[in-house]
Formats: sequence, structure tokens, C-alpha cells
Amino acid sequence: MSELKAQFSLLKQTADPAVADAIGRLVETGEDHELNRINVLEFSKTNGLDEEQAISGFLHASRLGLFDLTWNVLCPGCSGVLDAHDTLKSLRSDDYHCGLCACGYEPSVDEQVEVAFTVSPKVRRIAAHDPNTLPLWEYYKQVFWSSGIDLDRGSFAALTEEVALDALELPAGERAVLSLQLPPQFIIAFEPVTHSAHFIDVQGEPTKERQQLSLIYNKSHPPTGSITMRPGPLRLSLDNQAGVRTLPTVFIAADGLHAMLGRRRPFLTAKRMLSNQTFRDVFKADNLDIDQRLKITSLTFLFTDLKGSTALYERVGDLVAFDLVRAHFRALLEIISSEKGAVVKTIGDAVMATFVKPEHAIVAGLRMRAAMDALNAERGTGDLVVKIGIHEGPCLAVMLNERQDYFGQTVNIAARVQGLATSQSIHVTGGVVDTPEVSAVLQKHAIKPIQKQAALRGIADKVLVYEIP
Repeated sequence: MSELKAQFSLLKQTADPAVADAIGRLVETGEDHELNRINVLEFSKTNGLDEEQAISGFLHASRLGLFDLTWNVLCPGCSGVLDAHDTLKSLRSDDYHCGLCACGYEPSVDEQVEVAFTVSPKVRRIAAHDPNTLPLWEYYKQVFWSSGIDLDRGSFAALTEEVALDALELPAGERAVLSLQLPPQFIIAFEPVTHSAHFIDVQGEPTKERQQLSLIYNKSHPPTGSITMRPGPLRLSLDNQAGVRTLPTVFIAADGLHAMLGRRRPFLTAKRMLSNQTFRDVFKADNLDIDQRLKITSLTFLFTDLKGSTALYERVGDLVAFDLVRAHFRALLEIISSEKGAVVKTIGDAVMATFVKPEHAIVAGLRMRAAMDALNAERGTGDLVVKIGIHEGPCLAVMLNERQDYFGQTVNIAARVQGLATSQSIHVTGGVVDTPEVSAVLQKHAIKPIQKQAALRGIADKVLVYEIP
């Protein structure tokens, strides 16, 4: 058996069989561009697969060496890839600058860091493995813009025919001159390899005199510049001192460009990856560096605790109690994973978990409560009583005690809210209950939350909390 067949054989043992088969077909028959920066959410949609199983499948495939996983920092304005990292550990916390948008951004892992997969060159060699050989517009499509931009043939045709005044491939060390007719529009002379741009505000009376502009490209990423010119002829001189091929492109920054960049589709974010159980289990060493502090603007935390566990051990004995507690953990962990969450850690008989969306946490909480009822009925006891607390808000992703963890007031509030429960109940903060998706879940289950004003230990202000009866 060849090494590649052996790898796919292992993949079928660790991933969902349908996902493994779809990945195999993609590697075997997919076009080159389809194997570069794969958007897993789009892949699962196209193949009729469950998103979580598809994510898990690509993670296992990456661990086996079939794919390379990349963390791409995106510009929230144009969805251009500002930097690409092989590991989350190399993600910087300082600003990333987008030349096309002339803006700087401090990355958050919510929507600004894309997780994508590219086939390993050991498995199949594709054009994007040597991006300097890609045709100009394929470079934009496969390297500069993220998988979150929906570039179909129509929008690509509009890009080349309506949005771009001119473009060329300029080899290292060479010079070129573009003769352009400037329309009375805002013009961007952009170069995607060096991420440099020059803005031309074309206004005033048209002129027949040839205007001059010279641009030099180098690896120092020169600051974005701007100039005002009149409608009419322009002689644009280009000098490539970057040491690599550059791709100077002159865009008309009008409705056509904005419409193309507005065609977005969902992509796998770093936030979702950090709350994926397979990633936490399989890529433990590829989480954060000890000194990293990554901002997350919104994450939902769920805390559980087993009520009266100490008395349980005293009442039924260590062996029986241990068996009950293990059964309770198995049920909770399975529910968390199946509801698109991930276990951050267990502390004694308690669980701390994260979810990308609050409605997933609510559904998980309701299922946990039902699962404990089922375990109690199965064993003829009422010993398994789980208290649950849910809160959503901003936090920091950090490394604590050699594992990826979370820090901040949101975490503290979630833990305190769980502490309010005195029975097998779910306590949720007001912001979570107010989301339309959570309201829809509660309405579906005919549950009417009971409002409370709670003073939480260590939290200065009172917090609006709801009990889910």
C-alpha cells in the first residue's frame, strides 16, 4: 500500500466516512484552485456534509499530513489576506495594515482570522504552491483575497473588464510604463505582493496634457500615498525593486469594486476553531504561545457543576459515585461536542465549555438537563443534579497551565451565574436570553424564563439573570 493510500485509510478510521470520501475525491479530481485555501464551510455545503464533521475531517487530514492548515489575517474592509501563518502561535497582537483600504487593524479572532486548508505538496502539487507563477488575476483570487469573497465567473469578469483600468506582471528588477486615460473617479494603484497602494483623486476640469506619476515597489511596504489629478492622460512609471514579481493594478474605486468585494460567504474563523473539540484534542501543541493574548469580541461560556457530589460519595460509596460521575461526564462532553462547543477544562465535577453562538449553548444546556434525568431514571436514583450557568461577552484567549484557556470578566460572570443555581436549573444572563435565536429556542420548547436581579460575588454591578425552569 502506498503512503498516500495508507494516510487515507487512517483518515477513514478517524473521520466521518462520507467526509473522508469527499476529501479523497477532491484531492484526486479537484482543480488546482479548489485545493488551495479550502473554505471548509463551503466544501461541506457543496457536498451535503455536516459542518462540524467536515471541520473535524480536515483537521484529522492535516494531522496526517494531507493538508497544510493556515491562519490568515484578513482586512475586514476588503477581505484581503494581510498575513498568513502556519500556526496560531505566530499571530501578532499589533496592528496589521491593509494598503488597499489604507487602514490598520488590531486582529480579533472573531471574523478577522480565517482558517483554511491547502493540499500538501507531498500529496499533490498545485500552482498555488508557487504563487509567483500564478497569472495576475489568479493571484488575486487564490492568494490576496480570502475564501470569504465569493468570486464567481461573473464577478471575475466584471473585475477585469469594468473595475480595473489596467494591470500587468512586472518581473523583479524591471520597469514599465502604463499610459492611462483617467476618468473623473477615485483611482487606486494597488500592488498585492507588497501590499502597497497609491490613491489618485481625479477631479476638476479635464486636461489634454499628459500627467506623470512614478511608483517604486520594494519589500519595505512603503506607506500609502495620495495625489490629486485631473481627468485626462496619465503616464504611470513603475519600478520593481522588490526582488520578486509584482502585479501593479489600477482599480476604479466605484460601485463595481464595492459590489464585488461585498459578495461575501461564511468561512471558518479562528474563534470557531478554538471552540472546536477536535482541534483542542488533536492540535494541543498548536494552540497559543505562552505570551499571546488574542482578543475575542464575543464568546459564549457554559459552566456546569454537579450538585452535592461530596455528599454523593458519602451516601453511595466511592465506587458507585465514581461510576455515576463518569457517566455524567460522558453525557456532558458528548452533548457539548455535538452542539458545536468545546470543553476548555474540567475542575473536579465541574465543566467549563465554550460555544461560538449562545443558542448552541442553550440547546446544550437543555440537553444536559434531559440527559441527567435519563441517567437518573436508568439507574433508579436522583443523584445526578447538574447546575448550569451561561453568559456571553468579550474575552481573551490565553495559555494557562500549558493549555489554551480564556480570561476576563465574561468568564468570571459565567462562573458566578452557574453558582446561583440551587437545583437542576439553568441560569442565563439577560444578553443571552435577548438574542432572537435563543428566544426562538425557548419558544420552541415552550419555556418562559424567570427574570431575576442577582448580585454576583466579586462583580460590582447587579446582573440581570434569567432562570430557565
